[in-house]
Amino acid sequence: MSTRLRQTATRLAAAAPAAFALLLAQAASAQTVSPLPPSAYTVRAACPPPMVGHATCMAMQLIARTAAARAHTHPLGVERAAASPSGAPTPASGYFGARPQDLHGAYALPADSESPSTQTIALVDAYNDPHAEADLEAYDGEFGLPACTVSDHCFEQVNQRGETGNLPFPERQSELTSAQTLCETGSGAQAEQACFDVEEAEGWSVEISLDIETARAVCQNCHIALVEADNTEYANLEAAEETAARIGATEISNSWGGPECVGPGVCEGTSHAFDHPGVVVTASAGDDGYLGWLEPSPSGYASFPASLPQVVAVGGTRLYTSGERWSRETVWNDGGESGGRTEGYGAGGGGCSVQFAAQLWQRNVSDWSSVGCGNDRAVADVAADADPYTGLAVRDSSPECESPYEYEEKGKRFKGVLADWCTIGGTSLASPLIASVFALAGGADGVSYPSQTLYQNAVKSPGDLHDVTEGSNGACDRPFDAETGDTGCTQAQEAAASCASHLSCQAAAGYDGPTGVGTPDGLGAFEVPSGGLSVESEESGGHLEGSAPPAPAPAGPAPSQPTSPSPAAAGASVRLSGLALTLKALVALNRKRSKIASVAFSFSSNMPVSVRATLLKRAVKRHRQRWQALGRALTIAAAKGINDGHFTGKAVLGAGTYRLTLTPVGGAASSIAFKIG
Repeated sequence: MSTRLRQTATRLAAAAPAAFALLLAQAASAQTVSPLPPSAYTVRAACPPPMVGHATCMAMQLIARTAAARAHTHPLGVERAAASPSGAPTPASGYFGARPQDLHGAYALPADSESPSTQTIALVDAYNDPHAEADLEAYDGEFGLPACTVSDHCFEQVNQRGETGNLPFPERQSELTSAQTLCETGSGAQAEQACFDVEEAEGWSVEISLDIETARAVCQNCHIALVEADNTEYANLEAAEETAARIGATEISNSWGGPECVGPGVCEGTSHAFDHPGVVVTASAGDDGYLGWLEPSPSGYASFPASLPQVVAVGGTRLYTSGERWSRETVWNDGGESGGRTEGYGAGGGGCSVQFAAQLWQRNVSDWSSVGCGNDRAVADVAADADPYTGLAVRDSSPECESPYEYEEKGKRFKGVLADWCTIGGTSLASPLIASVFALAGGADGVSYPSQTLYQNAVKSPGDLHDVTEGSNGACDRPFDAETGDTGCTQAQEAAASCASHLSCQAAAGYDGPTGVGTPDGLGAFEVPSGGLSVESEESGGHLEGSAPPAPAPAGPAPSQPTSPSPAAAGASVRLSGLALTLKALVALNRKRSKIASVAFSFSSNMPVSVRATLLKRAVKRHRQRWQALGRALTIAAAKGINDGHFTGKAVLGAGTYRLTLTPVGGAASSIAFKIG
């Protein structure tokens, strides 16, 4: 462990527990104000969708869409004590998202003087946030926490090689500003690359602030290490993961991922980067629902690295509180369809792995035969708040985080903008939250793979977890209720459509896929039980392809995709290869005013299968890049061997970057990118 991480940070004053109690007492006695309905808000993903071989962050930003929401005169998600009758609303008032005391109250976490001082929580992210330390300092000041800085050895910021210098882009604000100028005023490939870099860096800046501040909010005596990968390539993120363990992290949180086993270098041969016995490694289960059904082009896979058996996979819930105490939780699912298009505000990820076997302690849960994953790893292991509607108040020095407000003072009404504060959710909130709860409980405490601790405590001390029994993260083909923020389908409808009514996509008493063994209710479930763990459930966390003895086959049909049964369910493995544009297409697309019908391609399949083809264009809007779908998705009844296809329509394809993706039912997606002009 580095010298910096060995030293102890400044601690909270002894009066901290009393301060928490006073805040709660004041809130209970004051007049309360109800939140606005979810229809007053929308949600924006902080980071763009991942390219093949890359990951994306999973932070979701809450965006006010009505005047009342923009005024910030109502609390977010929960009923709160009325704010001061005069003066601008502040994050400390709770009107910009959850505060440290809210997380402590909801999950019955101990006051800071009771927490350990030997834990180091590492947050693995991509790109550099040049304002990370300053934003943390401002966060601490807002909520009355002691300083946590580089100089007092509480905070550390390093690159993927463990260096405090040579940080990734943008190393300084001036470097980001120069790239923004080139994006806005330049042209050609350099300007396009600058726009791409700016979009990624700004999105990951929000993610970095969320990660750091969630860890800080939960475990205020912990050291924090930010480990920044050069970019979003899996190889670089995995190098950062190795560095986090090498510099002495006791907990490592990963609020990022992508579809399992899609693209080179993903899943196969990468598990070693996350295999650190004795270290708690958490990973977000995703924000696009069961097997990514909310994605523009659904992958049909659980999220990686959450699907790895070595990590603690963290699902997402919507948290309900009463009097700043836990009331209930449901599976987070704010998705549906409108006008034939999938839309919504996100949903907790999950599903059965197609690559990794379940750990023995997961397969030992009493209802495993109802989960529907057979011997395969099920995502998730545990869960926590992820709904942006009940997200965290986050300080981030970014144009994305500017919150307007209104207030009344001496009969006059004032308007203003609170710079650098926003509300963020997603399973990007849930992963560092769970990692930090483990830190409060003393870390892995000698256990090789700490998810085992959760599963055994769920049996021995079920009262130490909130058992989430409501909701599903499955697909819904009906519009979601924007007023309540609830899915437009019943739990039974979602489960029947997505996972053949198994527990891999719906909540139930005991273990279930979307929320695992439940959510924290104190630290009991995160501490090694007295007498240690059962010897019969000790097992290596690194096996692939199911080296453990087989579990009983699940009752009923195997889980299915929302569309049609997967050939993989019968033991087959769908593989596409050789995706390429045809020579005729290459010639046609080199001309001016090429049409979408010119996009013709060929590919090979190892078996007959239904394949969905989508075409997207990288578009710049308000100086940010997004992948925009073009035309209608194409469905191809592929035969075994070489197949071809082409899009239809008269739409003209302008200069730019395009991505063609083929997604077979029950198999891995295959993509190629090409440029016109």
